[in-house]
Amino acid sequence: MGNKIRLGIIYGGKTSEHEVSLLTALSIMKAVDKNKYEVQPIYVQMDGTWLKGGPIADQVLESVNVLRLDGGVSPSSNDQEKQGQITHVGNQSLVGKPANVMSIHQEVDVIFPVIHGPNGEDGTVQGLLELAGIPYVGTGVMASAVGMDKLMMKNVFAQAGLDQVQYMGFLRSQIERDVASVMNQIEQKLGYPCFVKPANMGSSVGITKAKDRDDLRRALELACKFDRRIIVEEFIKAREVEIGVLGNEELHTSVIGEVIAAKEFYDYEAKYKGGGTDLKIPADLPQQVADRIAEMAKTAFQALDGSGLSRVDFFYDEENDRVVINEVNTMPGFTPFSMYPMLFAEAGIPYAELIDRLVQLGLERYEEKQRNIVAAEELE
Repeated sequence: MGNKIRLGIIYGGKTSEHEVSLLTALSIMKAVDKNKYEVQPIYVQMDGTWLKGGPIADQVLESVNVLRLDGGVSPSSNDQEKQGQITHVGNQSLVGKPANVMSIHQEVDVIFPVIHGPNGEDGTVQGLLELAGIPYVGTGVMASAVGMDKLMMKNVFAQAGLDQVQYMGFLRSQIERDVASVMNQIEQKLGYPCFVKPANMGSSVGITKAKDRDDLRRALELACKFDRRIIVEEFIKAREVEIGVLGNEELHTSVIGEVIAAKEFYDYEAKYKGGGTDLKIPADLPQQVADRIAEMAKTAFQALDGSGLSRVDFFYDEENDRVVINEVNTMPGFTPFSMYPMLFAEAGIPYAELIDRLVQLGLERYEEKQRNIVAAEELE
């Protein structure tokens, strides 16, 4: 690997969480140990085109716009124009050149994929990296896919014996064909209020809390804009708490944090644009409840066959002393001010060290997979 580990960071993506991914990538690039890592930016544009920038060995990036390799300052020479556009970083430049996974394979030792949501967090990028034989940070294809799809995730949780709210799943075609029938079913089983969500979105995109039939119709219409599979969940009065999991087979959990939303629920605007939401770290919980949450988080992580990192979200119903799992996020927000890094910072693992641990876990997982026999002849 030479003197430095060549760390590729894949960011952007064909997703409504494109901007969140840019923030995450910028944060990692600024924080990573420059004495240990050389960073290779790999930008996936909204149209799905891949671009790679020049290696970053010691620059300190300050703006998300630097990472938009398709939108920098146009170079003056024709040769440079043919290679791509340039975004200047002080006296340095990041050149946006067309990229493909096989060319990237020759230029990196490990990838940190930080595309959030569909077409990135759902096993698609992970599968591409598996085929290319490139080590990467985070969960594998199956865990990423199941962790992205809320309906599949809940089926796995049920099999693992984890308590969760009542829920129903629908196809967009069902809703478009007979929305009245769908609403009747929801009212009979779940009642109001209830939460309507696209099955395959993150960062609370497309989620609505429906309080009556008119709300429900609008919520279903909104969710259908984002996915063909829709999940509707029972509402319970409870505190929203979150915990981080770190590791491959030997798992470590963070402290627990609590989301105290100024609005009715912790939506996209509250997560990324402020809005008065308070994150209490650590959460004020009885020790036995905290222990129960930590064990349930590990169970959920193992049920998905997770690796590297996940943030596991729960509801705590104080009145009934009930802990209910909500979901697992296999690539949580990862700026220094996102919940997952903050939880581990409180547990004694600062941001730069957390990045380093995750890279090492990705490399360890890759080496473990190399032990697998892939051809019958290897048995001879």
